[in-house]
Amino acid sequence: MYLCRLYLYAVGTELTPIMRLVILDDYALASEWAAKYICNRIIQYNPGPDKYFTLGLPTGSTPFGCYKKLIEYHKRGDLSFKYVKTFNMDEYVGLPRDHPESYHSYMWNNFFKHVDIDPNNAHILDGNAADLQAECEEFERKIQEADGIELFVGGIGPDGHIAFNEPGSSLVSRTRLKTLAMDTILANAKYFDGDLSKVPTMALTVGVGTVMDAREVMILITGAHKAFALYKAIEEGVNHMWTVSAFQQHPRTIFVCDEDATLELRVKTVKYFKGQNRSIKV
Repeated sequence: MYLCRLYLYAVGTELTPIMRLVILDDYALASEWAAKYICNRIIQYNPGPDKYFTLGLPTGSTPFGCYKKLIEYHKRGDLSFKYVKTFNMDEYVGLPRDHPESYHSYMWNNFFKHVDIDPNNAHILDGNAADLQAECEEFERKIQEADGIELFVGGIGPDGHIAFNEPGSSLVSRTRLKTLAMDTILANAKYFDGDLSKVPTMALTVGVGTVMDAREVMILITGAHKAFALYKAIEEGVNHMWTVSAFQQHPRTIFVCDEDATLELRVKTVKYFKGQNRSIKV
């Protein structure tokens, strides 16, 4: 099987503790880098019927290009999801599963139906469950039953929230029901014809602590509108008002961004991480 040409920061089969900021020229290159990284991690893990690779996944506009690349690798025979279990970050409450803007619809239309994943292994929270608390607890149980998440991929909002862990969320939170911040509702209105009344105001979301439990985290941050959030994530201290900042304390986090997202960073910060990235072979 072809191995995507991207160096992994690994020693033998053990991942080395490290925080990286990988800066690519534009969105397309950032998406390709992330997809290659996921591809390599799955292939090197060598999953099988008794050893599934567990992958946490986001939705939204940022990971779309990454998913397109993963589909491309699958269709040319380089990557299989047969022995991969996925756990999505979040889902709206009260939105029908077949609604075009539900995260069930997003994942199936933009990714799952194009690869060979077993539908039973694609886990997405049910925002229409009769007992939402029980649904959240069951989701956490399924993650534990799968022996935790090997790689959790995430995106962030302009206010630095990861999944739907809005500003002020606990940094040790677990999967739960969450009321969405007005900034998030306004940002998501574009998916609902610009009509705020159509945007769900609540969601089920994995907690910051849930993602922190993953053995590795990769966060995708692209666009100038995310630049201040990246600054808060990288250059300032851990702050529950910017929940993405919690991942400074994760033993293995990779932030993948484009040049536009670095606009608020200090020049020396950018130079430092670009210097580190010269050890990446692509």
